[in-house]
Amino acid sequence: MTAPSRVIVDRHGCIRIPCTTCAWEKYFTHKLGIDLKSAKEYNGFMMEYFNDVYGSKEDLFFQKCLFVCDKNDTPIGTCFAWKAYEKISTIHWFKVRKNYEGLGIGRALLSIVMRSIKENDYPVFLHTQPSSFRAIKLYSDFGFAFLTDPIIGYRKNDLEECLTILKEHMPQKDFEKLQFAEAPEDFLKAVKSSKINQF
Repeated sequence: MTAPSRVIVDRHGCIRIPCTTCAWEKYFTHKLGIDLKSAKEYNGFMMEYFNDVYGSKEDLFFQKCLFVCDKNDTPIGTCFAWKAYEKISTIHWFKVRKNYEGLGIGRALLSIVMRSIKENDYPVFLHTQPSSFRAIKLYSDFGFAFLTDPIIGYRKNDLEECLTILKEHMPQKDFEKLQFAEAPEDFLKAVKSSKINQF
């Protein structure tokens, strides 16, 4: 199994080096921002998702998975690009620990991942929720648009309900910059090709 990569971010740029201590349990506690005991309780769901989506490509998962680590080599952010349904480019597991938000780490991480995606692999999709309103502002800065389709794959798109929450929590100027689009037909076919939500 290939170790995930870590990125050290400073004023002078980013260096990608092997992340030697990013164990699975450490990643769970980082990703979820919870204690190890709670992470282990959540482990069943996460292992099922991992096996369903990445299991047959575990080495590729660990090769693509990018971490930002603090000076103690503890993961504080993660993100990677993934070819979901073998057809569409997606952003997976984008997360920065709450106490590191607002420092530009997420922007740097997403920049690195977006630059790694080949031009012919665009457009890029991601899944989000209204509680991630700071990340949604970042996605908007990167040119992402909300999909307006009422059903995406086998999931209901709760866009209208989410917009109410976003309007309440986002600065008005950021909310007004949000963009909207209908999903491309090939995307809708891809997400309907499996009952397993791959992003």
